[in-house]
Amino acid sequence: MGELSGVTIGVTAERRAEEFIGALERHGATVWHAPTIHIVPLPGDERLRAATEDVVAGAADLVAVTTGQGFRGWVSAAEEWGLADELLATLGRARLFVRGPKAKGAVRGQGLTEAWSAPGETNRELFERLLAEGVRGRRVAVQLHGAPLPEYTGALREAGASVVEVQPYRWQWPADLTPAYRLLDGVLAGQVRALAFTSAPATANLLTLARDGGRLDALLAALRERVLCACVGPVTAAPLTDLGVPTRQPERQRLGALVKLLVAELPPAARE
Repeated sequence: MGELSGVTIGVTAERRAEEFIGALERHGATVWHAPTIHIVPLPGDERLRAATEDVVAGAADLVAVTTGQGFRGWVSAAEEWGLADELLATLGRARLFVRGPKAKGAVRGQGLTEAWSAPGETNRELFERLLAEGVRGRRVAVQLHGAPLPEYTGALREAGASVVEVQPYRWQWPADLTPAYRLLDGVLAGQVRALAFTSAPATANLLTLARDGGRLDALLAALRERVLCACVGPVTAAPLTDLGVPTRQPERQRLGALVKLLVAELPPAARE
């Protein structure tokens, strides 16, 4: 019998889901896996290639690296086009600003060194620091994650920067939403004790499904009153926080820490 025996936990992640679910199941949890997001790499995307060629041809003064996965995907795509050496040389001459340890690890894995890493691992910190550097008249390459970031890239342009947006992958809905609808049913029926979220888009998409089905108010009531919402960090939690849903977050924004939080926050009394 594990610490989470008798607990049903919903997991909405796609990336590293098997690892996360395995850790929860080793603690005895019953896991309902219901991806609400699908990550699509874009190695053959013409816009990605054009942006990469733009960075190589025009160089960059500053580079924002938002995700380790995205940065590795960018370099991998450049390798397919025979541009990796030129890209890495270009990035090596720029000042790299990264959004936390994962992005830092990806940058260093390519033999590069970051100028600064966001301590809170948020986009807000990352882009505020870039603006503080002074971007007027400077060329800034921004490695996006799964979606554009107009609120941040727009601020850079308004401050006088020339911005090149590089998107190595995108987010879209999973082909099969049946598990996600089942998870919503389970939450509303009181069968699910906790939800675990590891990305803001996955969090937002579950709320969107409920809203589109006319069940958002019922879902929010359940999340506020009896379902623990565990989020890997404040960015992931933001869609819930904005709607007044309390969340719990580990001190370190890591899957292992999220598992430990769930074990700590779901005592035996909650499972009786």
